[in-house]
Amino acid sequence: MTTQASSRRQARPRWTRRVLLALIPLLLAGGWYAWPQFFGKQDPLAAYQFSAVQRGDIEDVVTATGTLQPRNYVDVGAQVSGQLKEIHVEVGDEVREGDLLAQIDPTVYRARVDASRAQLRNLRAQLKDREAQLALAHIQLRRQRALMAEDATTKESLQTAEASAKSAEAQLEALRAQIEQIESTLRADEANLQYARILSPMSGTVVSITARQGQTLNTNQQAPVVMRIADLSTMTVQTQVSEADISRLQIGMDAYFTTLGGAGKRWQGTLEKVEPTPTVTNNVVLYNALFDVPNPDRGLMTQMTAQVFFIVSQAKDVLLVPMAALTQGGGRAPQAGAAGANGAARGVGQGRSGSGPMAAGPRQGTVRVDDGRGGLAERKVELGVSNRVQAQVLSGLTEGERVVAGLTVGGSGNRPQMTPRL
Repeated sequence: MTTQASSRRQARPRWTRRVLLALIPLLLAGGWYAWPQFFGKQDPLAAYQFSAVQRGDIEDVVTATGTLQPRNYVDVGAQVSGQLKEIHVEVGDEVREGDLLAQIDPTVYRARVDASRAQLRNLRAQLKDREAQLALAHIQLRRQRALMAEDATTKESLQTAEASAKSAEAQLEALRAQIEQIESTLRADEANLQYARILSPMSGTVVSITARQGQTLNTNQQAPVVMRIADLSTMTVQTQVSEADISRLQIGMDAYFTTLGGAGKRWQGTLEKVEPTPTVTNNVVLYNALFDVPNPDRGLMTQMTAQVFFIVSQAKDVLLVPMAALTQGGGRAPQAGAAGANGAARGVGQGRSGSGPMAAGPRQGTVRVDDGRGGLAERKVELGVSNRVQAQVLSGLTEGERVVAGLTVGGSGNRPQMTPRL
């Protein structure tokens, strides 16, 4: 027992020494890391986030959501009632003006045409008989007049002959009127027979078919639509712009849009119309703005959703700073879109491009710049085009300079409060 106790006392110092030897490197490493944090010289700019002044392109845009519609389209309907006997096209088919699209059962209309033609032949035969009777009445009238000249007939016989001639002329005139009436009826029947063949009123693409083969169409109550044909070579973008942004739109301004699944491809256009009558949805007032875009490859389709951007102002290859780095007046950042609302010229400064609302003058702003000596310098700058993210710098900064764009996480101290990014 004494030997076992002595062995335990000798093992404890060895275990303690091993633990101490393992902790010494950890303590040394912790001290090496903590010494500069608490006793070393601190970087006074470490609490700030910086952004470099860069050169690039900027746009101030009004965004809206729209849908695509063919510029030219027509709903093809039936002009006569009857059973839709056959449809000769399918959705997606290309058709030309005058092509046969569908056919209504023509039996009834063909029978009416045949009946009108038979009635017309009958009247024309009667016309020949009336013409012959009129000729006979005129012969008898001339004979009675000759006999009366020789005092060989009575005055009553002459009067009868004159009345018979006038009666024959009246009957002939009435018959001719009946013939004209039947001819008019025949033309209407023949037109209805032609309407049983539904022809394409324009060249284009069959985009929808709403009727079905065998369906009975009734034109007496409402003109039924059989299909729609559209010219897909030019599409119209119909967007809805809020009343807050509609004043920034101008006819002729550039616009572009992207589509879902379009891989970021832009389609360009020019604003052509702003409809004065708004639509109100859930107490939101929206105005329709429309423009056309060519669609030669048929990449754009009906009812596609478009994310539309109306370019209020833009500038290319200019100096840019983040909006979060700017303060204006009493420390507020310039309002996004002020280039358009306040009249900043499109393309102000170098790299001007296109046309847009002209500015009354550049706007002023303030930034804090790294002076290269471990401190910050406040500097006035002139601003051009701006949006919610960036602003164009006309003067006051050079490319590559670093400006304060915010505070690092946990940054504190006696520092100016930075304007948050809009």
